[in-house]
Amino acid sequence: MKMTITTIILLIIIGLLAGLLSGLIGIGGGIIMVPLFIVLLGLSQHNAQGMSLAVMLPPVTFLAVYNYHKAGQVDWKMALVVSAVFIIGGYIGSKFALKIDQAILKKIFGVVMLIIGIKMIFFSK
Repeated sequence: MKMTITTIILLIIIGLLAGLLSGLIGIGGGIIMVPLFIVLLGLSQHNAQGMSLAVMLPPVTFLAVYNYHKAGQVDWKMALVVSAVFIIGGYIGSKFALKIDQAILKKIFGVVMLIIGIKMIFFSK
């Protein structure tokens, strides 16, 4: 993809929005960046998912986590366990995702987001 000024501005907006929502309510990658990469930049589902994961590769959430840590809201033992298996799950999941047709993968992604959204809206306490 050619890096025009418009593309750079869109990338800045996506990054800022994902970062703000990540710090505010713990979302950003799949729920914000993937759909925006597809809608605003025209990326494929596979490319959008890869981009979202690549963005999270560096310690982009360090300062947000630091704020939660200072407030006593991070259980580091639990976080390390989840982090360790997240690495394994991410590797296995990416292998599967790359073998699935983009149209089917997009539908799976949408259904998962829809189920989670409905559950959070109608069945949360």
